[in-house]
Amino acid sequence: MESPHWYEGPLASFDTETTGVDVEQDRVVSAALVLQPAPNAPVERRSWLVDPGVPIPDGARAVHGITDEQVRAHGQAPALATLEIARALAEQARAGVPLVVMNAPYDLTLLDRELRRHRQSSLAAQLAGAELLVVDPRVLDKHLDRYRKGRRTLTDLCAHYGIALADAHDAGADAWAALQLVRAIAARHRTALHGLTSAELHLRQARWHAAQARGLQDWFERAGTPERVDRSWPLRPARCAGCGVPLVGAEHRCESVA
Repeated sequence: MESPHWYEGPLASFDTETTGVDVEQDRVVSAALVLQPAPNAPVERRSWLVDPGVPIPDGARAVHGITDEQVRAHGQAPALATLEIARALAEQARAGVPLVVMNAPYDLTLLDRELRRHRQSSLAAQLAGAELLVVDPRVLDKHLDRYRKGRRTLTDLCAHYGIALADAHDAGADAWAALQLVRAIAARHRTALHGLTSAELHLRQARWHAAQARGLQDWFERAGTPERVDRSWPLRPARCAGCGVPLVGAEHRCESVA
């Protein structure tokens, strides 16, 4: 049974470090899942180091500090690691535990593409009908405090809400900070979130993110910038590279003609 306030109950938090920022092409290098049953309760952590099978670019290595030598010596094969990660997320979904993911369309989409790449599967297939109840602190803050100026990275949000962020760009540290951040955001804006279950909040965040994406797209168009903003949340649908049809499962027979 859900706590009277979902943010006072159990939360999980997920984060990745990767080879880059392209969710369609880049790879997972490390990941972490942090679990806390209640505020101030002990924290359980799971972590994965993954050999992505490709060289880690200098720019990515400068961000998270993980080297090719480390992943080759100590990393799991991506097919095994991504399956373990997806199953760990599915366990939280089946238990009805809200999953905190900062900028969810990045981490969850990249994990989905890794499952498709290495296991001919998908995140939805691994969830097997269970529904992730995602809480995205970036979407929450932009909706609840929409007129505040300034950047809204994890580092910026932690500073604004008084959350200590040690070892930024370590997947475990970032996941733990994001979990605490969600509790802090919800506590500060409890009136606006009053009465919402985590399932209702999940649905509202999808609408809030779409509105935020439309606003950003409008800004790009006024500025004459060709960049496109994806409105999907918390996961960008995979599409066939040949015909552009959304891929509901892992299998798809392309009907396009070259």
